[in-house]
Amino acid sequence: MANEKILVVDDDPDLVEVIRLTLEASGYQVFSAASGTEGLEKVKEVHPDLIILDVMMDYITEGFQVSLQLRSPDPKSKYAPYSKIPILMLTALHDTTPLRFAPDEDYLPVDDFVEKPLEPSALVQKVEKLLGK
Repeated sequence: MANEKILVVDDDPDLVEVIRLTLEASGYQVFSAASGTEGLEKVKEVHPDLIILDVMMDYITEGFQVSLQLRSPDPKSKYAPYSKIPILMLTALHDTTPLRFAPDEDYLPVDDFVEKPLEPSALVQKVEKLLGK
């Protein structure tokens, strides 16, 4: 049984609950935060093994800004100890805008994407892949 800690940063409580139930059923410990600011604080508190991060929260690119802070190349960054935590980004942007993006070390430093609406088995597969299972 898995025992890794996963932090879900999303402002949609219903979606967070679906993710929680899905991942807890696979043995993961799930923590949540409703905003990017809260998520950054929870990272320091929880020390998660994986972060699931929504793109749009308080503002349209909040998830992008959080990922940039977490992956800052500055060794003096307060998030430097957490810079290697895998980030799985949740997005519905591809359905709602013509904007297209992919993981990019400099501009969008995340490890993978999952599209909303979520397919539970696909979510678990991506989580297991990012955790090296």
